[in-house]
Amino acid sequence: MKNKPENILVCVAWPYVNGEPHLGHIAGNNLPADIFARYHRMVGNNVLMVSGSDQHGTPVTIRAREENTTPKEISEKYHKIWSKTFKDLDFSFDLYTKTGTENHKEVVRNIFTLLHEKGYLEEQISTQPYSEESDMFLSDRYIEGDCPHCPSRTKGDQCDDCSKDFEPIDLKNLISTIDNSKVTFKETNHIFLKLPEFQEDIKKWIKSKSYWKPSVKNQSLGFLSNGLIDRAITRDIDWGVEVPLKNYEKKRIYVWFEAVIGYLSASIEWAESDKNTSNNKDIWKEWWQNPESKHFYFQGKDNIPFHTIILPAILMGSGEYNLPYDVVANEYLNFSGKQFSKSKNWAVWVSDFLKEYDSEALRYYLSSIMPESSDSDFTWDSFFDSNNNELVATFGNLINRIQSLIKNNFNNVIPDFKNIDDVDNDMISSIKSSYDSAGNFLEKRQFRNSLKEIMNLAKLGNKYIDQKEPWSTVKSNKHMAANTLWVGANLISNLGILISPFLPKTSLKISSIFNLESNIPKWEYQEVRSGTRIENISPLFKKIDKEKE
Repeated sequence: MKNKPENILVCVAWPYVNGEPHLGHIAGNNLPADIFARYHRMVGNNVLMVSGSDQHGTPVTIRAREENTTPKEISEKYHKIWSKTFKDLDFSFDLYTKTGTENHKEVVRNIFTLLHEKGYLEEQISTQPYSEESDMFLSDRYIEGDCPHCPSRTKGDQCDDCSKDFEPIDLKNLISTIDNSKVTFKETNHIFLKLPEFQEDIKKWIKSKSYWKPSVKNQSLGFLSNGLIDRAITRDIDWGVEVPLKNYEKKRIYVWFEAVIGYLSASIEWAESDKNTSNNKDIWKEWWQNPESKHFYFQGKDNIPFHTIILPAILMGSGEYNLPYDVVANEYLNFSGKQFSKSKNWAVWVSDFLKEYDSEALRYYLSSIMPESSDSDFTWDSFFDSNNNELVATFGNLINRIQSLIKNNFNNVIPDFKNIDDVDNDMISSIKSSYDSAGNFLEKRQFRNSLKEIMNLAKLGNKYIDQKEPWSTVKSNKHMAANTLWVGANLISNLGILISPFLPKTSLKISSIFNLESNIPKWEYQEVRSGTRIENISPLFKKIDKEKE
């Protein structure tokens, strides 16, 4: 453990609330962020984990049209669904908010005004897609055309198939998705962020990040290599944050500029809420203005430039706030070989999943296949195998057999020990070293490797019990059996601590065996006392009958 607690800001990508969350949303950024935040609380750091629903994106207005209602009603409907999902999956947000709050709008307008006063914003004439049929300018997602990089038909400013960015004017055979009419282009006035002024500073800053994932660093430098251009941060729409300038009453701040400021606005909102127990309304500055604080942004790979280019430019321009320490961007989780897609209805919806299966089984499986360095694939067969062969047969079985052996042979009391042998000592040493190995991987944002270390300890524990055979030695050498089960009690107690960032409910169940009640145990070896009466618990995990599924 570190001598001095660090201020750790965990920022999680803000989802468009235009539909229900699927497993791809969870595996890509929300679950790793929660694991990371939970771990840092356990080592004693000051953690603030924030996110919220992006209510102002064009996908929200599209969904509103589809459901014949208003963007406000749609965004509130799905905000509630997303909030419930995160609660059901035990995500430990200090604050999950939304971009529709007055606090968020005020913070965004203040940043906008500050950048404008400093000369980083300027008015320019922009050529934008326009529908003569509907007499309106069209947001990126309201146009469809042939991708300039691949044969696909696509919408917006990024291809769904090849993931490459482009300008709407680059699309061929353009039509409006509102009325299916041909798209033209018209001039309109907009406010632009002068990104080229930050080119060299951002480049130097990115090159200094030796610990970033190569994919994040390379994509960011590749984006810069083309040279940054001024980018419009207003749009001809009536849904979003108002522009604090005269003659811009009918326009709104573009969502990509507004949403990344949400991490700051959420931090301020948390500090001013009753969730902050310090009574210091300015405590958010400890994360945002203390240069020793570290910011971690958990994203999908499609959001990398917004957090390594756009957000740093906004923060540099303001001159008041800390830059990201790391942008932890994962690859995609696929479903049976194809990318999860809300629009194409190719997904496993979280709400449907949780009706049938346990949230802990989902957290475990998604952690074990997390797309950290390459795309990974969700399949039902591998999920069933993960649950039955790993959670039930390896981890759960170890907990239950040690608990049962203590119950049946020592009246539910952890036995005393003395003169433990080399095998016992090796087991204790393995438990202690797991904190270092699993913790080091978590520090490096390598969640799969960390989980593997913990499961290897469980496998080693099962081998240890098999080797020692306490069910047999208790008949001939009760002292030896007592030593084994004292070690076993410490093994499962500490496994409960180690697994806590990944499986918080399971961790609490294991701690209840030993009458421990801490929701945030310390990330360190903790010895259980001989003579402690243990409580019986039901099996931690249920086997899934694949034949019935």
